[in-house]
Amino acid sequence: MRVLVVEDQAELADDIAHGLRGQGIGADVAYDGPTGIEKAVVNSYDVIVLDRDLPKVHGDAVCATLVGSGSAARILMLTAAATVGDRVQGLNLGADGCRAGDHARRHRVRPGPPPG
Repeated sequence: MRVLVVEDQAELADDIAHGLRGQGIGADVAYDGPTGIEKAVVNSYDVIVLDRDLPKVHGDAVCATLVGSGSAARILMLTAAATVGDRVQGLNLGADGCRAGDHARRHRVRPGPPPG
């Protein structure tokens, strides 16, 4: 599996990618919308973790561009906006999931093997 993390907060993006790699998942990072689009077009990803509040090109536009291009990647949008309307808007853009609320920025993917 290969994942692209598109997030402008570098520490969060790197933490997510590190956690995914710790699980044996290939992960690339883009810190803005244009770079995210470029990487998604050039490479084949199974999943794209996409922040809605990106600089240069908003995450909504990134999502619409990727869906419009026929990308087969599943898109999970992250947003600090917590309303149901915000989540629905992300889904209406073609995202496969939308994680809302400030907590989305605090969650980290646990590195290493799952507990057990």
